[in-house]
Amino acid sequence: MRHATRICLAAALLYLTQTAAAQSDGSWDVILNGRAVHMNATKDWNEDNWGLGIEHEFRTTGHWVKVAMANGFEDSMGDPSYMAGGGIKRRFRFGGSNFYTDVGGIAFLMTRETANGGKRFPGLLPAATFGFKRVAVNVTYLPESVVNDVTHSHKYDPSMHGVFFLQLKLDASLFGLGRRGRPFLAENTAE
Repeated sequence: MRHATRICLAAALLYLTQTAAAQSDGSWDVILNGRAVHMNATKDWNEDNWGLGIEHEFRTTGHWVKVAMANGFEDSMGDPSYMAGGGIKRRFRFGGSNFYTDVGGIAFLMTRETANGGKRFPGLLPAATFGFKRVAVNVTYLPESVVNDVTHSHKYDPSMHGVFFLQLKLDASLFGLGRRGRPFLAENTAE
């Protein structure tokens, strides 16, 4: 059952990637997972959540950006965690600047050794991205109730009020992958 679910998830992500790529010329990014900030925590949680991932941003002519992603990282308990999913965010540009802010949500399936007996579980979280075309920061917020549901954190740290998770998002062309010759900053496509 577990193996079949992974195959179905991989097939769905591949389908989404192929379908969207046929309609647009999207970009790939390398994700460096790195930091979790446990708000008001008294317990010494692992806040160095190192890991790698990929993210595909589908190009659009509108304000809504769709992404597909997969990541592996060390979680707040110091155990390996894996997730794959997608999201939609509203892109905001300020004036003629190449700086952008995306605000929206992500949905995913995740596996964690210390959550749900190591079995996959779904998630839906608010997320934001701040940056430029080739370099940006992804921020995801896990509310207190979500953190407690997944880790039973109130048993160990009842004062914790949620977790911010930070990732560095780097255009794959910086590593010689994908398209070359792209401007370092985002092209301004504001309407």
